[in-house]
Amino acid sequence: MNSKKAVSALSHKYIINDPLHQIFDAVSAISVQGYDENRRVIYWNEGSELLYGFTKEEATGQQIEDLIIPKPMCEFVIAAHTNWIKNGVEIPAAELTLLDKQGNDVCVYSSHVLFTNQYNNKQMYCIDIDLTDVIHAQAQATFKDQMLETIFKAIPDLFFLMESDGTIVDYHASNISDLYVSPEKFIGKNMTDVLPEDVARKFHNHIAKALKQTEMISFEYDLILPRGLSFFEARINYLSKYQQLVVIIRDITEQHKNAELIRHQAYFDCLTLLPNRFLALDRLTQILIEADRNTEQAAVLFLDLDDFKKVNDSLGHEIGDKLLIESAKRLQNVLRKEDTVGRLGGDEFIILLRGLTEHYNALAVAEVLLKTFREPFNIDGRELILTLSIGIALYPENGLGASDLLRNADTAMYQAKALGRNTHSFFTKEMNTVMQRRFAIEEQMHGALERQEFELYYQAQFDLSNDKMVGAEALLRWHNPVLGNVTPDEFIPIAEHTGLIVPIGQFVIRQALTFLSVWQGKGNKKYTMAVNLSPRQFRDEGLLSLIQNTVNEAGIDFEDFELEITEGVLMGGQSYIKDALHEINKLGIKLSMDDFGTGYSSLSYLRQYHFDILKIDRSFIHGITLNKSDCDLVKATIAMSHSLGLLVVAEGVETKEQHTLLRELGCDFVQGFYLSKPVPAKQIMNLSSYFN
Repeated sequence: MNSKKAVSALSHKYIINDPLHQIFDAVSAISVQGYDENRRVIYWNEGSELLYGFTKEEATGQQIEDLIIPKPMCEFVIAAHTNWIKNGVEIPAAELTLLDKQGNDVCVYSSHVLFTNQYNNKQMYCIDIDLTDVIHAQAQATFKDQMLETIFKAIPDLFFLMESDGTIVDYHASNISDLYVSPEKFIGKNMTDVLPEDVARKFHNHIAKALKQTEMISFEYDLILPRGLSFFEARINYLSKYQQLVVIIRDITEQHKNAELIRHQAYFDCLTLLPNRFLALDRLTQILIEADRNTEQAAVLFLDLDDFKKVNDSLGHEIGDKLLIESAKRLQNVLRKEDTVGRLGGDEFIILLRGLTEHYNALAVAEVLLKTFREPFNIDGRELILTLSIGIALYPENGLGASDLLRNADTAMYQAKALGRNTHSFFTKEMNTVMQRRFAIEEQMHGALERQEFELYYQAQFDLSNDKMVGAEALLRWHNPVLGNVTPDEFIPIAEHTGLIVPIGQFVIRQALTFLSVWQGKGNKKYTMAVNLSPRQFRDEGLLSLIQNTVNEAGIDFEDFELEITEGVLMGGQSYIKDALHEINKLGIKLSMDDFGTGYSSLSYLRQYHFDILKIDRSFIHGITLNKSDCDLVKATIAMSHSLGLLVVAEGVETKEQHTLLRELGCDFVQGFYLSKPVPAKQIMNLSSYFN
């Protein structure tokens, strides 16, 4: 008998075509196998073919241990099957790892049933359910559990699982010391019963919100722990399916400290720790609201430290910073706690006075401040005197808004400076007009060079011995289409303050020396050209190279160029000014002391620096024919200058009498309206032809 016939005979002997087999044949998702008493396959459905890879023809007649049983299990399977056949010991259902046709592991849940057929032969059926997906899912779940456990250990956050009423059922903490109380004191208890009252109230309110919406709820709170005051962020999410709450707590103490630091830096001056401009103006706005509500007065005091820049430049920024810190302390010590002292920047401070009354008014405060600052500062063993200039604007008289009051107080402060410093000034409408003019000049000055609005005029200088023209002083004039003619007394200080004096000064030097070259060429005479230098120009690193290049390009001699400086340039004693003057002297350029007699220590400067010319200020020349004292002063100045080898120029000569007297006194040169007012380049050329 061949194998097919043997299989057919075996199947016929055991298999009956009943409804059970019909069900098994129709179900491919479950593997069903039938075995005879010798463990040979008598039934193999489609589910078995799919699960194990053997076709029905390949499997039928084969013993189970030769098909899908791993070798280590064979002995056990044979024994268990025999024991069930002979002794009725049932094989229990179990999870097993079997093999497919390719030798790969197949995880199944295997159930077994044994019955006797119509031929009195025992048949065992195995019903195997594929557990591959289940095992994979379990592996994934295990992996996720382990991963979550690892994450929990790595993350410093606290995790709580709570019932919807706030009862804590579970928790996770990577560090037990982060807990407010120990686990045994909060597990099974309501969170609101564990925490302080104010924090518990926050949790209660936010839990109620979380129960009503699907989004995560977050809020912040603080607790006092053994390590000190700590800040936390709580996030609550309601799992409606399980009617439980997940609460995640994060320690944000460091972030809170950093935020506080950033906030402090944003609102407070880092040097003096006073409120900065932003915070001061915000407080001023609040003060004005309060004053309006209570029908009260308020005041803004704008303070500027007199001559602070000179101290800062001469003694260094470290001393300057210490001086600002001590100034801030003095201001705070004078005022009430409800008043505000702020630093606007540099050496400018602001004081805000609220609730002014007859007994506490802005004038009284200003006078106390001035008196306080007249006391010397002791900085690193140095006694320094630093006075104040104070501008005062009152609410509501001088403005209804914070910006208006600040601007008007600033305007009043400039008036205090103009009054001689170390004083105070209240804002007036007239001041506002002056400041509006100042702002208009500053606005129009930007771009004036590019628009070619500046022009040089020249005032001739004459040799008193023969009244011949020897040179001229270059004087800047500005005609603006909007403002008209703006005088140097108006625009030069503003140009100095804004720094525009540097490019304007460069323009003056180039124009003056270019003209001098043309002038000398036309008249075939060695005329000189004098140009004023401001203190700010000395800080221009390109000043010397500009002068040298311009002189060379113009083709003139350095000795024909004269630079006029005032005592204010020298008062700071900065090394860069000394170095610049030394280089100017080396080039052979003449150096002139301008406005002599109007400063503080002119004689010492004449001794320290190599001046060639001294110019007596017009204020002395005006009175020499009117009173003896002025005449004696001018006479002594001329004699002193000659003894030092200096030539003398008298400025502001306006009358024949002044001209004659100066010649008698031995003055060398004069300039003034008597002989020539400042005129444009073309006219000075014509004048030079007339006087020579």
